[in-house]
Amino acid sequence: MDIKSLPEAVQLGLRQHRAVDVFTDHSAEVLAAKQYFSAERRRFSGIAIDMLFDHFLIRHWSTFHPQPFDLYTKQLYQKLQTDLPQMPASMQPTVSAIIRQDWFLSYTDINQLGLALDRVAQRIRFANQFAGSIEDIQAHYVELEQLFLQFFPRLQQHVQQQRWLTAENPAR
Repeated sequence: MDIKSLPEAVQLGLRQHRAVDVFTDHSAEVLAAKQYFSAERRRFSGIAIDMLFDHFLIRHWSTFHPQPFDLYTKQLYQKLQTDLPQMPASMQPTVSAIIRQDWFLSYTDINQLGLALDRVAQRIRFANQFAGSIEDIQAHYVELEQLFLQFFPRLQQHVQQQRWLTAENPAR
């Protein structure tokens, strides 16, 4: 897909999302979190950490955001529904499922997160041992939560610092 064919606001959002991904993937906290996963699951631990950090963000929502989580997600889902026709066709079914199944609410419950991780494992196109990764998470839940609490304020600061750069310099 040619990203340049998308509306400028969407291009900016994609650039910002990629900047967040790069920062996250190289952060000391995420690299440390990966070590809590068993050797056979470590290859896909980044996926588990991403979803787990969503869980921790929801758990600590009021620390990081003034708006109640349920109101925020309601508005987010409405915005996603409105913007659905502008999204690539390949993305629309997933976004529709996120809205319909309220994925973010399901991430509040650690057991539901485990089921979501197992569904991801089933979609991996080759044999893997990623299923059951919730066991690694549960064994190190407190340590992983502390890593998230160290990481997220740094991510917020990074996003604030980068926002003006990506808005003014589309090449970034």
